[in-house]
Amino acid sequence: MRLQLIGQEVWNGLRRNLSVVVSVVLVTFISLSFVGAAILLQLQINQMKGFWYDRAQVGIYFCGPVDATETCTQTAATEEQVQAVQDVLASGAIAPYVGDVVFEDREQAYANFMEQFGGTASAEFASPETMNEALRVQPASPADAELIREATSALPGVLEVRDQQALLDPIFQVLNTASLAAIGVAVLMLVAAVLLISTTIRLSAFSRKRELGIMRLVGASNRFIQTPFIIEGVVAALLGAVLAAGSVIAIVHFFLQGYVAPMLQTIAIVTIDDALLVAPVLVGIGVLFAGVAAAVAIRRYLRI
Repeated sequence: MRLQLIGQEVWNGLRRNLSVVVSVVLVTFISLSFVGAAILLQLQINQMKGFWYDRAQVGIYFCGPVDATETCTQTAATEEQVQAVQDVLASGAIAPYVGDVVFEDREQAYANFMEQFGGTASAEFASPETMNEALRVQPASPADAELIREATSALPGVLEVRDQQALLDPIFQVLNTASLAAIGVAVLMLVAAVLLISTTIRLSAFSRKRELGIMRLVGASNRFIQTPFIIEGVVAALLGAVLAAGSVIAIVHFFLQGYVAPMLQTIAIVTIDDALLVAPVLVGIGVLFAGVAAAVAIRRYLRI
């Protein structure tokens, strides 16, 4: 009987404040969609970091006939100097941090350059003679790239050492900033949803002020009076959270996996499994925030 009465009170409250309940659902849906997007974006960033950093190489470029630096004297690096660098990479102190080493001569460097920049203005002035010989070093782990650079950059015949990981860092910094911006917007929207839920509960309680007075007179406990209002807030937020979870799953399935992934086959894209892990998190956040907001709002109103 008590459950039936509570259910009836919840239904009456939702029906009387239908327009406000719809607003709660929409605000919760939008805010949790931002939360889901921020979580998925961070997962995507982490996957891309793992993918690209594992493939990032250290390029050791040797002196050419026109290079003049501390280690270059306008003469091309000799075979002995190239071998000396290879010996350092194969030495017992450095070898554990080196995964693979590939030598790139001028012809190969020119072919790679034309493959990337063929058809541009700079390609007109390129020739095998203008290219630098290089060693393409794959670190055993991304953290080992700096050690390889320090061990080889000052050797005779070495023009420069480029760490591809350093080139990727600014890109991931931009993506992390975008992720933080999405989280900031999501937090603001969640605050708006909490305030709207609190307002909805107070309006619902005010519209049933006479009924609440009667319930108090007949000896109803505060918990019995508060429960329907808390459930109202939770139900409204739950609907919005379910919609947000569904939208996150749909975006991953139809857009990321159905459209983006086939175009970017070499890049790891978040999967439907990731979305299914995020969905219950969104539902949990929605229910928790709504329950707390509704409980605080009705308790403060009943104390007035």
